[in-house]
Amino acid sequence: MILPCLDEAEALPWVIERVPSGWRPIVVDNGSTDGSAGIAERLGALVVTEPRRGFGAACHAGLLAATADIVCFCDCDASLDPSLLPHLVDAVREGASDLVVGRRRPADGAWPAHARLGNAVVARMLRGRTGARIRDIGPMRSARREDLLGLGLTDRRSGYPLEMVVRAAAAGWRIDEVDVPYHPRVGASKVTGTWRGTWTAVRDMASVLRQPATRTRARSAGGNR
Repeated sequence: MILPCLDEAEALPWVIERVPSGWRPIVVDNGSTDGSAGIAERLGALVVTEPRRGFGAACHAGLLAATADIVCFCDCDASLDPSLLPHLVDAVREGASDLVVGRRRPADGAWPAHARLGNAVVARMLRGRTGARIRDIGPMRSARREDLLGLGLTDRRSGYPLEMVVRAAAAGWRIDEVDVPYHPRVGASKVTGTWRGTWTAVRDMASVLRQPATRTRARSAGGNR
C-alpha cells in the first residue's frame, strides 16, 4: 500500500500500526522536514524519496516502487484507517471492480465546509464528463498496478486522483465507490486546511477535466493482491 507523506511524523505510528498483516507499507517521503522518513523506516515501512513536490508525484513514485499485483493508496495523516483497505481490495481481486474508491463519510470536524464544497463541485463535473457514479474524489483507492501504469497518468499535483478516474472511465473500467469513515487529520492540512489550498486543488482538477480523454491498453487479468 502506498502512503504519500509530507511531515506526518505524528500520524505515522497510528497509520502503519493499522496496515493489514502481511501487507507492505510504502511511505513516499515528499520533502518532509520533521523526521517522517526515519520514523517510517523504524516502523518497518519501505521508504521511497520523491524530491519533486506534489501529491501526484508522491503517489506515482509509490506506484513505481510497488511490486504487488493490486495496490492501494491511502493518506498518511490518520484521517483514513488502513485496516479498511481489504474491503476495497476484495472487489478488485474477485473481478467485480477495476477501481474502487473510498467515499469519505466525515466525523464532526473532519472535513471543512470549503473543502467539501470544492470536492462536490469537482465530483459533479466528473459525473457529467465520464458518467462514473463517483461522489467523492477520495484518496483511498485500490486497483491493479499494471492497469494503473497502463493509464499513462501524467498529473503530479492535486489532479492525480481525478485523472486516474477520468482515464479509467475512458478505458471502460468498472469503477465503484464504498463508504469509509473520515476522521479529523493529525496535524495541519497541506491542501484542504485553507481556502487557498482548496482552490489550488480544484484548479488542478479542473485542468484535468479540460484535457481530452485518452484511451489506454486493455486491463490485465488474474493476480491476487
